[in-house]
Amino acid sequence: MSVSETHPAPAVALLARPGAARERLREALSHADVQLVLEDDPNGLEPQVLQAADPQFVVIALEAAIEDALERLEAVLSAPGLTLVFDEAELAARRDGWEAQRWGRHLAAKLHGHQQVLPPGAEEEPSLQLEPGHPAPAPAPQEEALQPHLEQALSWADEVPADGLYSPPAHLHEPIALEQALAALQPVVPEPLAPPSPPPQALAEPAMPAAPPISFDHTAWSLVEESIEAPVPAEAVAPVSAPQPSFDTDHLSLVDLDAAAPAGARAASLLVLAGIGGPDALRRLLGALPASLSVPVLVHMRLDGGRYGNLVKQMSRVSPLPVQLAEAGQHAVPGEVHVLADDIGVRAASDGLHFQSDATGISLAALPAEHTALVLLSGADLAHVGPALDLAAAGAWVAGQVGEGCYDPAAATAVVAAGMVAGEPQELAQAIAARWGEQDDNGEAP
Repeated sequence: MSVSETHPAPAVALLARPGAARERLREALSHADVQLVLEDDPNGLEPQVLQAADPQFVVIALEAAIEDALERLEAVLSAPGLTLVFDEAELAARRDGWEAQRWGRHLAAKLHGHQQVLPPGAEEEPSLQLEPGHPAPAPAPQEEALQPHLEQALSWADEVPADGLYSPPAHLHEPIALEQALAALQPVVPEPLAPPSPPPQALAEPAMPAAPPISFDHTAWSLVEESIEAPVPAEAVAPVSAPQPSFDTDHLSLVDLDAAAPAGARAASLLVLAGIGGPDALRRLLGALPASLSVPVLVHMRLDGGRYGNLVKQMSRVSPLPVQLAEAGQHAVPGEVHVLADDIGVRAASDGLHFQSDATGISLAALPAEHTALVLLSGADLAHVGPALDLAAAGAWVAGQVGEGCYDPAAATAVVAAGMVAGEPQELAQAIAARWGEQDDNGEAP
């Protein structure tokens, strides 16, 4: 049986409008050793045609012109066992040379389920992705294998030459403990002599009589200074009853429990950083989050062309949480996903997080560390690794994506190698749900 029969080429459908983006994607698939079962414009494609092609993967060139077509094909694209691979059409059209070859290798690794993304002839690099759990213990020595060596050593023991220069002291018997040897070297301390008996004349002297005990007249004690004036009549010193305390119920008010909570708790958030290959990883992460999440989700993924509105529409189809585009002056709402553009930053206030215009984008240092979770997905910027580890040292929960779906694992692998949490997007979503999913009256997550 040949290798091709053992591992058949995966069936792939390419959905893209005619143009440069479609040609670049077709060229990448031709070098990926796959079976292209369908290539068509999604605007004119009928759902039954796509279903009849029975693809395992669907590669989609995203652009605003096919948004309505994707909604029409949503029933077929959401079928179980079908994997979607998104790529920005504008970015795919400009991709050329080394960058196109590199992206093609990552696409082939995704379609074939392996992690070989190096060019042909390159040596295999050691994997830097850490595996959870303790390392396997060293195998215990087998007693049967050691027994022949022990018997041989015992038979040779009488033939080992002894040291004739050393002879133990006659008053010691070996083996002797170190404590016993030290005690033998200590000088003997003589016992103290008994005190001398008193002279006879001291015994004959009569003892002095004991002084009689001093008695105190406690009836004359007083805690205040006595006045030299005439005593006050008894009826004038009658105790005056203290007035009973009264409460003014007209000015009672309820305590603002939110005001008593720490500001950092109200500014809690989940920040997701992504880049190349990020749409697919972000889709799996948001799709696995619970609808009862008690904190806002902030998403920052760099897109060439800044088509963040398209990203909002894509994620709204799979996310159980509402997805919207963050705007300056708005408030981060718990239980909602906010997509941040490159010029939107955040500011922590007493009532939560607020979005503001910032040319430098999101700043990790502006987030309260003890109430922040940070996830680095495929393509996250390496410049965020240092601030992410600083947040983790201050108490933040930081995690990185691992697995075959991570096209650009540099930043995610760096935080995982530093000891942070590692996992597939769905596994990270489960950990986030256990941390911040709202609970019912029985203390169980819904």
